[in-house]
Amino acid sequence: MTGEQFVVDEVSSSYWRVTFENGPVNLLDVDSVEQLASLILRIEASPTLTVVVFTSANPEYFIAHWDVRSDRERVASMQPGPTGLHPYLDNFVRLSKVPPVTISAIRGRARGAGSEFVLATDIRFAGDRAVLGQFEVGIGSVPGGGPMARLARLVGRGRAAEILLGADDFPAELAERYGYVNRVVPDAGLDSFVDAFARRIAGFDREAVTSTKALLNVASLPDDEEFRPGLAAFFRTAGRPENAPRVRALFDQGFQTPTGVEQNLGRAVAH
Repeated sequence: MTGEQFVVDEVSSSYWRVTFENGPVNLLDVDSVEQLASLILRIEASPTLTVVVFTSANPEYFIAHWDVRSDRERVASMQPGPTGLHPYLDNFVRLSKVPPVTISAIRGRARGAGSEFVLATDIRFAGDRAVLGQFEVGIGSVPGGGPMARLARLVGRGRAAEILLGADDFPAELAERYGYVNRVVPDAGLDSFVDAFARRIAGFDREAVTSTKALLNVASLPDDEEFRPGLAAFFRTAGRPENAPRVRALFDQGFQTPTGVEQNLGRAVAH
């Protein structure tokens, strides 16, 4: 196990702020999956928690994406979570259904697994320099964390197809126009805006907040079983030999490092 990736600041009994930090570009990896599962258990167990804000220690990378060099055998052998799904999916399904309201404060890049993470939260506020996207098709993989199910409901089928199949970057302003994020806020004021919104919700009656969210879940969330085929397709398509030259070319240009192709990954996968 690596060091603590999800650092919890219990601002009050009803409001937590969670900061993610993992390496120079904030990659999600197998340790992230295990640590997030533990964090979700804490959130589910709290009798007073009303709102949780997720943010990043890195202003350039909220969560860059999945660590392509993660141990595939370890990932594949992980035991199902409480939903019966693989822990990667189990985390996102349970995160979307925890009683408290969850908010992503997105500063920097959130692609692939980072996009899938924020899509599993209830509300997404983005700084004006944020970038979102699902680039997996560009390297020959099917996205595995459920963005087909979530984006189709969030932005509509046509725009979901554009995001997923085009595998391009979506700057904050366009993401807001599409409904990918709720609102764009000037980067310098993102933290204060989100904090004020979170404190507003934290000050309301918890039963009213959590019951309203639960009914919203019934009306809008995909069925859990919609997510299973996507992850199966990811395992089937990721790492195929015919796409190795694409991935090697990206690593040659600084993939998974703070500079190089991570700056403009949507453009890089098309070339």
